[in-house]
Amino acid sequence: MSWHSRARVQSVSVVHPQFDGASRGGFPYMGGMRLDFIKCHGSGNDFPLIDARFLTLDDGQWAAVARLMADRDGPVGGDGLLLLVPGDATHAFGMRMFNSDGSEAETCLNGLRCTARLGFEVTGLDHAPVKLKTSSAQAALAEAISPGVATIRTRAGPASTACADVGLVGVGERIVDAVIPGLPSERHFTGVAMPNPHLVTFVDAVDEAELVALGDWCEAGPALIPARANVSFVELRAGGLFVRTYERGVGLTDSCGSAMAASTYAAGLTGRTAFGAEVNVFNRGGLVRATAQADGMVEISGNATFDYDAHVEIDPDAGTIGAVAMVEERGKESAAWKAAVEALA
Repeated sequence: MSWHSRARVQSVSVVHPQFDGASRGGFPYMGGMRLDFIKCHGSGNDFPLIDARFLTLDDGQWAAVARLMADRDGPVGGDGLLLLVPGDATHAFGMRMFNSDGSEAETCLNGLRCTARLGFEVTGLDHAPVKLKTSSAQAALAEAISPGVATIRTRAGPASTACADVGLVGVGERIVDAVIPGLPSERHFTGVAMPNPHLVTFVDAVDEAELVALGDWCEAGPALIPARANVSFVELRAGGLFVRTYERGVGLTDSCGSAMAASTYAAGLTGRTAFGAEVNVFNRGGLVRATAQADGMVEISGNATFDYDAHVEIDPDAGTIGAVAMVEERGKESAAWKAAVEALA
């Protein structure tokens, strides 16, 4: 399907609570506001998603909202916070993504699918360019990867292997399938910016303790990579790739979309897979289908599942959050994704 043709998909019946006025989706109350959100996930990478096109919180307040809403010990929980934001002259809408520690990521491709789906629902579009923090991506409705699973196809890139883009300091122009001087690992890595930074290594079997130790080291912002990086251990399997990622600002995660894109590109760059070939990319949360091109563009088709709609009272300045008030549970969507994952076993 062309990016400029109309996607043929099963219609997905959705109910998203909308409110009148400038405070749409964010009603003020004593000392704070009520935020409406959708709990969603892409390949198991889960987030609260807010239609923030009419909200006026500043960056510090959104960072606080992310810390409160994405807290796994809190009432919502997630790998971060997604915001649907206004577009501009060349983008139908935009996405912002805050990690659970309140830092803002350049992109999140699992989150992009969910945000794009909401963007399509509120605009009536079926494909659109989406504005990201430092780049843009193409998104389109796509044929379901499994019965009943809402599916979005995204195209992002170009990936860069320049150390300046990856954030590696003092190690040359690029690192491709090589030991990184100063990194506490003898493994061969490929540095990829999607545009967020990734260090990808191919392993016979994922050692999670080793991955966490290396991720923790990078998370401290050492002189080698002061802006930190996502670290992925990737297994080559008969059915494709299996990716396990320590996500910057999050920690060990079941799924990271940009890491799956970076890993697919790194596999093509190092000759482990072929550029232009569709690859099944698995993770703890499920799978996506990815295609990397030699020019650095990566297409990913995967789920954009909405589990439930709800609202919560929150005061980002005081750092307080109330109980979740459920609006609608989307049990059929959740069940469809569960069936898709079980079929992989």
